[in-house]
Amino acid sequence: MNKKQILLPAMVAVAGLLLAGCSAADAPTESGSGGLSIDVPDVPMLEKAGENEQEVNIVAWAGFVEPAWSDTFTEQTGCQVNRRVAGTSDEMVTLMRTGEYDLVSASGDASLRLIAGGDVAPINTELIPNFGDDIAEGMKGQVYDTINGQSYGIPIGRGANILQYNSDVVTEAPTSWDITWEQDSPYAGKIIGYDAPIHIADAAVYLMDSQPDLGITNPYALDEEQLAAAVDLLKERNGIVSEYWGDPTAQITSFTGGTSVVGTSWEVLRKLSGDDRMQGVLPKEGSTGWSDAWMISSKSKNPNCAYQWMDYTSAPEVNGAIAMNFGMAPANTAFCESGDEARAHCDLFNAEDEDYYSKVWFWTTPIEQCVDGRTDVLCTNFQQWTDAWQTVKS
Repeated sequence: MNKKQILLPAMVAVAGLLLAGCSAADAPTESGSGGLSIDVPDVPMLEKAGENEQEVNIVAWAGFVEPAWSDTFTEQTGCQVNRRVAGTSDEMVTLMRTGEYDLVSASGDASLRLIAGGDVAPINTELIPNFGDDIAEGMKGQVYDTINGQSYGIPIGRGANILQYNSDVVTEAPTSWDITWEQDSPYAGKIIGYDAPIHIADAAVYLMDSQPDLGITNPYALDEEQLAAAVDLLKERNGIVSEYWGDPTAQITSFTGGTSVVGTSWEVLRKLSGDDRMQGVLPKEGSTGWSDAWMISSKSKNPNCAYQWMDYTSAPEVNGAIAMNFGMAPANTAFCESGDEARAHCDLFNAEDEDYYSKVWFWTTPIEQCVDGRTDVLCTNFQQWTDAWQTVKS
């Protein structure tokens, strides 16, 4: 993978979310079969496959829909693939609401908005044979794309936001995020953070461990007091932060150039730096992370081609190709057994290590109905997070 393949997942959503038809008394709880239990629009699911249409229109992150596999898909199905690359979750949500696209490769900071708005339909997994036992268990039934036990997303891949460090400077491998949050950090002035409102969740993850009296049990379910505590921590840290990054290339340059020696990263960026000094760990507190899934439009004009695409890209070889191109763990772990290169990739991204990913809080859009199951308080939504983030950066 070269630097032209550094690709940016959906990490910078900037709109709030109110789940229609769900009051504080009806706040979401974890459902018995995974995901959340909340009121959502009644959108019909495709019950049986029909004849393929002539095309499928897809909104995707760069690197998810490439000729290397889309041309083969067209040859096999007769469905012409029309791709629209999006750069943010907000853009994806806006495009999907036009009704002009059949599929989207949504991350967790967009999924609930699309479900709550009735913009995507439940998925009939029986029509996707490759959605089977080889799909990583930790990518099924998640709160960001499974509602009332019904799947709205077909997993594509996942990754963790790791703690990266320059081993020439940070000579003892860190075990905690404390060296990036505490004022007495020996690396003050050379700490890098992530530039997006969702980074508030990283502060919340640290507070879950360092200040348990705050009662945070899910970093995406923050009431006003908990949000204020996370924002205060971020503001305090401003005095020891070297910079915030949103551009992957800039993050690599910051580390290799010495501006930063420790901070938030992705495993793929550490590898792409080409610098053996750059090491990474998942600290004891855990971390945030991201997981992407195909979601089908509730207004899809080409549902059969859309289902064919979701099945095709869930097969080990294609799912693995997408994962390697993008730089993430594949959803279909059977890919990991397909050769030495696949095995090395899966090991790098901990693709089959559910214990590793059990410590990762995948991005989930903050909503007023607390996703931790509380019913006695309203949680803050992403618009409030966005407003709060502006005060951190000001």
